[in-house]
Amino acid sequence: MTTVAARKRSYGRVLLKLSGEALMGGQTFGIDQDVVNRIAAEIHEASTAGIQITLVLGGGNIFRGVNAGNTGMDRVTGDHMGMLATLINSLALQDSLEKAGVDTRVLSALEIRSVAEPYIRRRAIRHLEKGRVVLVAAGTGNPYFTTDSAAALRAMEVRADVLLKGTKVNGVYSADPMQYPDARLLKHVTYRQALQDGLKVMDATAISLCQDNDMPIGVFDMTKPGNILNALYGEGIGSFIKA
Repeated sequence: MTTVAARKRSYGRVLLKLSGEALMGGQTFGIDQDVVNRIAAEIHEASTAGIQITLVLGGGNIFRGVNAGNTGMDRVTGDHMGMLATLINSLALQDSLEKAGVDTRVLSALEIRSVAEPYIRRRAIRHLEKGRVVLVAAGTGNPYFTTDSAAALRAMEVRADVLLKGTKVNGVYSADPMQYPDARLLKHVTYRQALQDGLKVMDATAISLCQDNDMPIGVFDMTKPGNILNALYGEGIGSFIKA
């Protein structure tokens, strides 16, 4: 990786949303520790350079509330279980970050005081100002809202410069590239286009919230080593969604 001193920061404060599924690595379930350690190393380098980072992790590698609802489980129960999955992922990444020497705090929208601080907006901002990486877990604390919506909400609350979403694809496509090989990568997409065309990069609630508050969304492939660090510096982002 390029040294910290040689790189120019594009952002001062970032909300980084990472897919839970990407934490599985080559596994079919759970957490691949090598992947978590690699993510922690990249975040460590960006944090050392002075970039203030708030993280929101998905929980799909452990449990997805929407899928549970489709099989007959009560949707509210399923969503609460999904929130706990995001907390598990956040604790795993906190452990790796602190072993890498990064001062980290986990703030949870569901109160579980023995393992995480309760999410309070001013507390989150104060941690960022002190140079700590903040992991915001348990979504919004409410059922029927995805972690994408939580990421959009927290990005506004902590006054981030940009919302960066790391996925398993390298940007926004005209259709699902896994199903349609001729799908085109769209480098620049407006909020309205993303909503009208039903582009599946984020749910409509999250995109609408970003549109209403003029929060740019950068989408990139987090599975390639070095890409998270590049995105935090404002480089190598596959697609931007903005006005």
